[in-house]
Amino acid sequence: VQLQASGGGLVQTGGSLRLSCRASGRAFGSYAWGLFRQAPGKEREFVAAVTWREGRRTYADSVRGRFTISRDAAENTVSLQMNGLKPEDSAIYYCAADQGKKTHYIVSDYRRYDYWGQGTLVTVSS
Repeated sequence: VQLQASGGGLVQTGGSLRLSCRASGRAFGSYAWGLFRQAPGKEREFVAAVTWREGRRTYADSVRGRFTISRDAAENTVSLQMNGLKPEDSAIYYCAADQGKKTHYIVSDYRRYDYWGQGTLVTVSS
């Protein structure tokens, strides 16, 4: 299974970007997808997650109200709509998917996830 992320780029403060992450490979089943980010010199940070079957969404406090995560089961794709971007949102964004075997970890815990995308860079200029 491979996760391919796209949609990063450079945007001014207050602007918007839409990230997409698509799964390819063998027949894929997942319980949850997550988006994480990592800025230079900082630790990986949870951004948002969505459960595949119920569509239940979870957000970090820092992005709630500005970012929206969604999934398209037919396309095996998860998207993150980012509005009201701030310079502190600048980071490499990674998508991740689980196999539903480590559900003892909550969706905001990176240890839950089995597959990771290559990351896409988001830069927000002030």
